[in-house]
Amino acid sequence: MDHGESSYRRFLQGDRSGFEEIVRTYRDGLILYLYGYVSDFHLAEDLCEDTFFRLLVKKPRFDGRSTFKSWLYAIGKNLALDHLRRAGRCATVQYEGEYPHGDTPERKLLKEEQKARLYRALQALKTEYRCALYLLYFEGFDMEQTAKALGKTKHQTETLVWRAKNALKGKLEEEGFVYEEL
Repeated sequence: MDHGESSYRRFLQGDRSGFEEIVRTYRDGLILYLYGYVSDFHLAEDLCEDTFFRLLVKKPRFDGRSTFKSWLYAIGKNLALDHLRRAGRCATVQYEGEYPHGDTPERKLLKEEQKARLYRALQALKTEYRCALYLLYFEGFDMEQTAKALGKTKHQTETLVWRAKNALKGKLEEEGFVYEEL
């Protein structure tokens, strides 16, 4: 049993601190994941709040067939997809993060340029590809957790990730990306 599951069980039994632990533990990662779908940080925050509100009010049953985190992210993903269907538009990811410091100015510039190319390439991918790669490489999900969060089988997810990696590689090559030193 993972930490989120025990916190949720405590919440369902009336311990409000269990819900607070869930929000503290999963809020930031969930916002970033939802941002991959909607490309609007404030909307991603709203969808994250809606996800937690759904837990708070509707108290859906967690059946334990996946990790709590995968289950929670799947709820958020469904809310984001519902929003996108209502809005009738597609999402793209914008990178607005900070870059690492401490290198020579030339090396720092090269790294920044490579990261910019990487994020442009990620931005050009289909939402499904971008989200799968995000879960695996930024959230640390394994293939099974990613499959649960995306609502796919493990085999479908493996195929999706393989295609996403190939698509990303193609986009990076179009950008003239240099693979060494990364």
